[in-house]
Formats: sequence, C-alpha cells, structure tokens
Amino acid sequence: MSAAASAVIQSTADVDDRADIGERTRVWHLAQVRDGARIGADCIIGRGAYIGSGVILGDNCKVQNYALVYEPAILADGVFIGPAAVLTNDEYPRAINPDATLKSADDWHAVGVTIGQGASIGARAVCIAPVTIGAWALVAAGAVVAKDVPDYALVVGVPARRIAWVGRAGRPLEQDGDEWVCPVSGERYIQEGETLRLV
Repeated sequence: MSAAASAVIQSTADVDDRADIGERTRVWHLAQVRDGARIGADCIIGRGAYIGSGVILGDNCKVQNYALVYEPAILADGVFIGPAAVLTNDEYPRAINPDATLKSADDWHAVGVTIGQGASIGARAVCIAPVTIGAWALVAAGAVVAKDVPDYALVVGVPARRIAWVGRAGRPLEQDGDEWVCPVSGERYIQEGETLRLV
C-alpha cells in the first residue's frame, strides 16, 4: 500500500497493498479499498464503504458509510457519495451464462460511473453504469440514475429526472429574467438549452 504518512487508516479497514492513499485521507472502520484504487488527498472513506479495484477519487471527496463504489468509477475533486449509495458497473448483470455455468471475470465487461467536480449523490441513490453525473449536480436521496445528468442539475425519482438547477452551494437556483441566481452565494448562471453555465 502506498499511503501518505499523514493518512489515517483504521486497523479494522481492509486496504490492499496496491492501493494509493493520499495525504490526510482517513479510511474508517470496516471500509475496504481494493487493489489499484487511487484516493486523493483530504478524503474521507466512511465505515463499511467499498472502493473497487482501480477506482479513482480526486481530492476532498467524501464516501459515506456503507456506500459501494464499483470499478471503474472515476470521481473528480470534491465529490460527495451519501450513505449506502451505489455506483454500479455491470450493464447486463447475471450470475451465470446461458449454459448455466458461473460467470467469471472474462464473461463480462465492467463499465463505470463518472462524476464531475463538486457533485453530490444522496443517500441510497443508485447510479447505473455507464452514466456521467455532471459537475456540481445533485442526485436526491433514493434516486435511480439511468442516464447522464448535466452540470448543476438537481435530479430526483425513479428513474431520476431533472426538477431544478442547483448552484455550487448546493441550493436550488432562483430564476431572475434570463439568468439563474444562487440564493446563498449570489452566483449567476445562464441556461443554454438543457445545460447551465456559470456567468
């Protein structure tokens, strides 16, 4: 394991020797970090969380208790994964092949979830790979994401659908003429079709 000297890894965590753990990152009780995973600086991996082989987390990410992040997921800086959320990796899940033999690693191709900077995935949400969650987007608790989510979108439900825009502060934006305004920061955004950008 390549762990920075300032990383804190609980003795009950299962961190593979081939994982790379960044400066000041904390890996808590019963978490599992698999081979080849790369976790950036200042991250928190909560109790019982699972980080799959080769998963990449940027800096300042939080993976809350019992969340499951399956390979080959890629999380940018500042991503939040809520308690018991799941990032899947199998488009066509089956335990067996058509001839009733048990599937092996050679019988399927892993696909990943990609999450942009600052995005948040709520508790018990499920992101069905392959899917991309845009920067600063917010997936509501319990949502099931089966298609890409644009930057700054707030999505809810099963299947998840956009109901609003959110700013970098995570609060729903308020419309002001042709622009959208964050009630917390005052940042202004412009909508262009089904996308939003910071002014």
